[in-house]
Amino acid sequence: MAALRCARGFTLVELVVVMAMAGVLAAVALPAYTQHLAAGRRADAVAALMQLQMAQERHHANHGVYAGDRAALRGAGTPVSAQGFYDIVLQPLSASPGQGYVAEAVPRAGGPQARDSECPRLTLTVRDGIATRGPHRRCWLS
Repeated sequence: MAALRCARGFTLVELVVVMAMAGVLAAVALPAYTQHLAAGRRADAVAALMQLQMAQERHHANHGVYAGDRAALRGAGTPVSAQGFYDIVLQPLSASPGQGYVAEAVPRAGGPQARDSECPRLTLTVRDGIATRGPHRRCWLS
């Protein structure tokens, strides 16, 4: 009697099927993962804009007006966010200088946030002491 040999290992078809399933899972998961990373990096912009807002409120409390440029502010931080993902731009309100300002966090060119399609820019508009955040609320939550 001849002894039967058990086949061990995987067939080529089984390996191809598993590789195809792994490819489909990776294709589905990668965009979600990159969006998750982009949302986490938005915290860098939020922190920089909040620091600028605090400096503006101190300036307003001491001088009665909001500053039109960063040079007049103490503690406003640098024009680049702490982690370097965003440029922070400050402009006075054109309609009523001294009564408000617009601060924007603009993704740095060529940086990882430049591909953030959900929240391409974060804006903070303060008019007569009332802050409005844009483009929408979920951009400010991380």
